[in-house]
Amino acid sequence: MAQFTAALIPGLLALAALLGPAKGVDIYSALAEGALDRLKVLLRIFPALVGLLTAVYMLRASGLLDAVGQALSPVLHLLGIPQEVVALLVVRPVSGSAALGVGAELIEQYGPDSTIGRTAAVMLGSTETTFYTVAVYFGGAGVKRSRYAIPAALCADLTGFVVAAWAVRVMCN
Repeated sequence: MAQFTAALIPGLLALAALLGPAKGVDIYSALAEGALDRLKVLLRIFPALVGLLTAVYMLRASGLLDAVGQALSPVLHLLGIPQEVVALLVVRPVSGSAALGVGAELIEQYGPDSTIGRTAAVMLGSTETTFYTVAVYFGGAGVKRSRYAIPAALCADLTGFVVAAWAVRVMCN
């Protein structure tokens, strides 16, 4: 099975390289056009990513995130959420890229096999970038009033955070 999965991506690329010219597709031009499109996306989201990461680092350096973590400590303890992941709880609904940065920092600081590292990883996989998703999908559909969508989505995120922490406690201890 491992040999199959190791050969899957190179095999698909080889298949595309063989079938593309047979169908009259200029593979190099298609690759260059796709790369250019992705670079445009990167340039569009890069300022927001830098701003969000800067804001998170400023909040952390100022001690505000620690103060929020301390203030929420009884509630977080009751919910089984490690206090160290407060930055992730704050950033994840806003930006997936910034949340990945915070998650990577938590994993680097505490280790991938620590309760905090595992909780951060599971939280990243079980929650959504709520505000980004609402903006993209509602904007694309022409919805002007989100009404209950954002509060419901934030409740779903909170549920994802709590269940992620619970799953790590149950499965890893």
